[in-house]
Amino acid sequence: MRAFEVVTTYLDAGVVCPKRATSRSAGYDLSAIEDVWINPGQIVLVPTGLKVRMPDDEALFVFPRSSLGIKKGLMMSNGVGIIDADYYGNADNEGHIMIPLLNIGDAPVEVKAFERVAQGVFLAFKVTEDDRPGTSRLGGFGSSGL
Repeated sequence: MRAFEVVTTYLDAGVVCPKRATSRSAGYDLSAIEDVWINPGQIVLVPTGLKVRMPDDEALFVFPRSSLGIKKGLMMSNGVGIIDADYYGNADNEGHIMIPLLNIGDAPVEVKAFERVAQGVFLAFKVTEDDRPGTSRLGGFGSSGL
């Protein structure tokens, strides 16, 4: 089963697990858990205080909220994030979901705590018949390519 959980370091920070806005919404809104300033041209990993558990044949795809670029001049530096099932509970950071935001404007931008910045959509995936995965995950954010 899939579920959002709070990472240990944010247990007392008031993290609220994401909910869908309506019964037909595909995405779960992801919010910053701290106030963060992002300078022009800077990329900042915005903490959510969340981790997510899901079946092995699913991933959480993380997309920017549509208002992020229009109202704030921010975009996700990786376009779309993919949270793999084995990211959950890793030794580096428990699977903490962080949103990499890039300020494409010409003035500093503040992202306030509890401000919604992205949305996560659970998607199932398939593998090829000759799939031979590599080793087990050894770390946290960006570690599967090492």
